[in-house]
Amino acid sequence: MRYMLLVYLAEDAMDETEREQCYVESVQLTQDLNASRQYLDAAPLHPVSTATSVRVRDGKRLVTDGPFAETREQLGGYFLIDARNLDEALDVAARIPGARRGTIEVRPVIELAGMPAPDK
Repeated sequence: MRYMLLVYLAEDAMDETEREQCYVESVQLTQDLNASRQYLDAAPLHPVSTATSVRVRDGKRLVTDGPFAETREQLGGYFLIDARNLDEALDVAARIPGARRGTIEVRPVIELAGMPAPDK
């Protein structure tokens, strides 16, 4: 089953040196997950100041700067993994460097018929 591991943390939770170290550790984690055939995708996101939100109301597109909701922690990146079950996904989530400063939300991915299969 595929799981999306969403990394939430305050943007000021790390200084630049700590952020770079987090990236190094995250790349190593993706290599480990790839070796165990669990890795599907992962990436950090640019700061929330670069976000744009789109809504459609009454057939009209409404575009606003910024994220959908203002919160203390923002979505900072994601890992998409293949895991046997929730426990295995939680074990991977605990290995994500951002878990030490923020929160990792673990959600199973709904498999819809007719969608292209992800590359493995």
